[in-house]
Amino acid sequence: MTDLGDFNDFVGDDDPSGDADRDDPTESAASDDEGDSAGTNDGDRTDRADRTDNPRSDGRTNGIATDDPPVAAETERETTDELQFTEYDAEPVGTEDGIGSIAVSQGLRVAEDGDRTKLRAYVTAGNRERVRLGKYLVVPYPGDELLFCRIVGLEYAQEFQTDDATEIHARRAMRRSPDEFAERDYKFMAELEPIAVLFSDRGDLKRRMVDRVPKPGATVGEADDATQIKTGLKIPEDGVFLGHLSVGGEKVRTAAQPPTIDYRLKDDYTDGDPLVFRHTLVAGGTGSGKTHGSKNILRQYLSPERTYEMDDGREVQAAVVQFDPQDEYAQMHDDNPDMDAETARRYDREGIAYGGHDDTVALVPKMAGSSYPGSNHRAEQLAFTIPFSMARDLPWLVAGSSLNDNQYPALLELLNRFFRSYGDSGTYEEFLTFLDDPALKEELDESGRVHEATFDAVKRRVRGVPNGVFDQDARPITDLDHELVRPGGLTVVPTYHLSSSRAKELFVLAVSAMLIDDKLSNDPASDRIKETPLVLGMDEAHNFLTDADTVQARKVIQKFTEAAKQGRKERLGLFLITQDPQDIDDSVFKQVNTKVVLNLGDEDAIKSVNIPPNLEDKVPYMEKGQMVVYSPDNSEPVELKGLSTCVTRHGD
Repeated sequence: MTDLGDFNDFVGDDDPSGDADRDDPTESAASDDEGDSAGTNDGDRTDRADRTDNPRSDGRTNGIATDDPPVAAETERETTDELQFTEYDAEPVGTEDGIGSIAVSQGLRVAEDGDRTKLRAYVTAGNRERVRLGKYLVVPYPGDELLFCRIVGLEYAQEFQTDDATEIHARRAMRRSPDEFAERDYKFMAELEPIAVLFSDRGDLKRRMVDRVPKPGATVGEADDATQIKTGLKIPEDGVFLGHLSVGGEKVRTAAQPPTIDYRLKDDYTDGDPLVFRHTLVAGGTGSGKTHGSKNILRQYLSPERTYEMDDGREVQAAVVQFDPQDEYAQMHDDNPDMDAETARRYDREGIAYGGHDDTVALVPKMAGSSYPGSNHRAEQLAFTIPFSMARDLPWLVAGSSLNDNQYPALLELLNRFFRSYGDSGTYEEFLTFLDDPALKEELDESGRVHEATFDAVKRRVRGVPNGVFDQDARPITDLDHELVRPGGLTVVPTYHLSSSRAKELFVLAVSAMLIDDKLSNDPASDRIKETPLVLGMDEAHNFLTDADTVQARKVIQKFTEAAKQGRKERLGLFLITQDPQDIDDSVFKQVNTKVVLNLGDEDAIKSVNIPPNLEDKVPYMEKGQMVVYSPDNSEPVELKGLSTCVTRHGD
C-alpha cells in the first residue's frame, strides 16, 4: 500500500525545505482574514478579493507591505517558461500513396466462398470524397504481385465510444451546416471484393484467381494503370469497340493518354471463335440510346481492317444485314454532321471506326398500297418482292393466322400438290384459285388425306395473308443474293412503311430464313451467302422471336435456334435489339453470349437478361448511353459509357 507521506516530496517545489507553505506570512494573513469573515460584509469580501487578485507593482501583496523587491511577476514568467512543452510535428514523414490501408479490426480473410470473404480497408479523411461504390483498387502483396479488387460497400463507423443517438447530439447536428462535419471523428470503411491476383510472367502482366490474403495494414491504392485494369477485368487489348469503362456513370481515368479505358470484344481466333458469331443482345427501353449504341457497334464490324478466316483459308470482311422497323439504320451511309474535328481525331487515336459507310444499300420490301419515302438518308434504294415459291420451303409464310397440329400437315399437302402442278413460277393468286376447286377438296377428303373441315380452315387462314405481299412488281429476293450479302457491305431492310405488323413479320422472316437456310445448308442455293461471314441484325427482335404455341411460330424459333447453335461454325452472328428481352424465346436467348443492357424500367425485363445482381440494381438508374456488358467469355461484368457522338448520322 502506498504511503501518503511520500507525497510531501512534491509540496512547495520552489522551497528546498518543503515548508514554504506553512511559514508563509501571506498564508497566515489570509488565515486571520478568514477568521474575521463572520464580522465582515459583502463589500469587505469584494475589496479583499480585488486586492488579492491584483498584486501591486510597488511590492505590496494582498494589501501587506513587504521589504522584498517586486519579484511576483518575474517568478510567474519563470514558472510559465518551465511548464512550456516542446512541440513536435505529428504528421508522418514522407509521401502518402493510396487512399488507405487494409484493416483487420473485423477480420481479414479471402475464401472460395465469397460470402465468407472479409476484406475491408480504412480510407483516410482526405480521400473519402472521391471514393465510390464500384471503384477499382489494387493492394500490393510482398513481392511483385497485386490484389485487384473493387469497392462493394462503404460505411461510416464510430471512432470513439459515444452515444450519438441522443436528443442533444441530434439537435446539435441539426444546427450545424454539412461543411462542419468532422471526418476525423469517424472511421470510413470500404468493403472490398477481390477479383484477381495480378502477377508478372516473363514481362507480361497476367491474372489468376485470388489465392492469397493481403497483409494487415497493406496500402490500398486506386487502380489507375490501364494495363492493370484491363488485365484485372480480363478485357482484351484488341477487338470490337463497345464503350469506355465507367463506374457510376463516370469514365474510369488513368495517367495514360488517352486517359480512358476502352472496352472491346474479342474478334479473332486466338482464344476461340470471335464473339460476334456467339451472338449479341442489345436491350434497352425507349430513349436509352440502344439504336445509337447499336449503330456504333455495327459500324465497327464494317471496318475494312476487320476480316474473318473461312474454312478455305480466305480472309473475308463480314456482311451486315439489318432489319429496320423505324427507318434509322440506312442513315449509316451518311457522315454525322455533328461530329467535330477534335472528336474525329480522338476516335482515330483510339482505333474507333467512324464516318458514313459508303457501301450501304436500302433493300426495300415492295407491297401493294405502300410506298417507301427514304428521305432521311442518301443510301442506294433497291426494291424487292417475296416470290410465292419461297412457301415451298417455308410453308408458314402463307399461314395467315395460327395453325394447329392437324392443319399444318394439311397445308403442306396442299402446297406440295400446287407446286407439282405449277412449278416454282406458281403465284399466290394462283394458289388461291387452286384452293377454290371443289373437286380437290372432295378428293382429299375421300382419300383421308385432308378432312373437309380442315381443308376449309386452312383455306381461311391462307386468305388471311396481307394483300400485296407476294409477287409484286420488283425483283424477287431469291435473285438478289449478291445485293443482299456483300463482304464489307451493309444492307438495311426497312419495314416502317409497311401497312401491318403481319406484313412486316412476313418480310423479315422470309429474308432471314433465306439467309439462315443458305448458311446452314450443305447444298446452299447461294454460294455468296454461304461463303461470306454474316452479322444478322434484328431490331424489335421480340416481335419475331417470341415464344408462342402455334405451329408456324415453333418452326421459326426452331430455325433461329439452329442458327444460333451453329453460328460459330458457319460464321453467322445474330445481333438482336429489343426493349422486351423477356419476350424472346428461351431457346434462342440461351445461345446469346454477349448482353449489352441499357436503361430498362420493367422489372421483368431486367430479371430476364440475367446479369449479376450488383449490376442489375444499376440498370433502372442509368442515363442515356450508359450500359452494362455481361460477356462471360470476354471479361468480368462491367459498366460502360458509350460514345456520346454517334460514329455515323443519327436522328433527323
